[in-house]
Amino acid sequence: MAPANVLPNSPQSLAGEARTAPDYSSTVYRQAYSRINGIVIEGEQEANDNYLKLAEMLPEAADELRKLAKMELRHMKGFQSCGKNLQVEPDMEFARAFFSPLHNNFQKAAAAGDLVTCFVIQSLIIECFAIAAYNIYIPVADDFARKITEGVVKDEYLHLNFGERWLGEHFPEVKAQIEVANAQNLPLVWQMLQQVDADVENIHMDREAIVEDFMIAYGEALANIGFSTREVMRLSAQGLRTA
Repeated sequence: MAPANVLPNSPQSLAGEARTAPDYSSTVYRQAYSRINGIVIEGEQEANDNYLKLAEMLPEAADELRKLAKMELRHMKGFQSCGKNLQVEPDMEFARAFFSPLHNNFQKAAAAGDLVTCFVIQSLIIECFAIAAYNIYIPVADDFARKITEGVVKDEYLHLNFGERWLGEHFPEVKAQIEVANAQNLPLVWQMLQQVDADVENIHMDREAIVEDFMIAYGEALANIGFSTREVMRLSAQGLRTA
């Protein structure tokens, strides 16, 4: 079962529409956008690399995973064009440091042949976070970036669905591993989000709406995989310990 799409006209994303449009030319906006744009560019590059690694780890699904990787690379180029459109240089050094905790955990899991943790990090946590952030960004984006982001977010649901499907098909034997991976990696999302609180505010995004959308998407993904409502609540709450 696919998760309910939280597209730009959804109740969750409409939360951002009440916010006033930012001044895209202001110094405050441009400085914040430099970091946020760097994050989305790096995030899509990381996703490309991660799906290519997953293709190596799961040869029977390699063709589909390589297609997902190509989509992520296309997304990266789209977000690079968004920065160029505003004549803003993305802060890639900040972005690489921002993603380093999840990046390192994915690399460790891949080196250990831990396919389940790799799927939890990339196909659940990162994809759900991207979906939430993009949905909340769309209502306050400039016209050029809005069109790019609307196309990207539709693709991200396909990527989320792949991870859901694989984990769901193997649920009885991987359930415990999912729980461990969740406990190790979900708290990192909140730590990462706290690093960009001011930047999120300065580009007129609603942090609480991002958290809400993420929790909805992530909870639905866990439920679709096979966790009960009580288990979903318990797993989701683990991430809030550091919020």
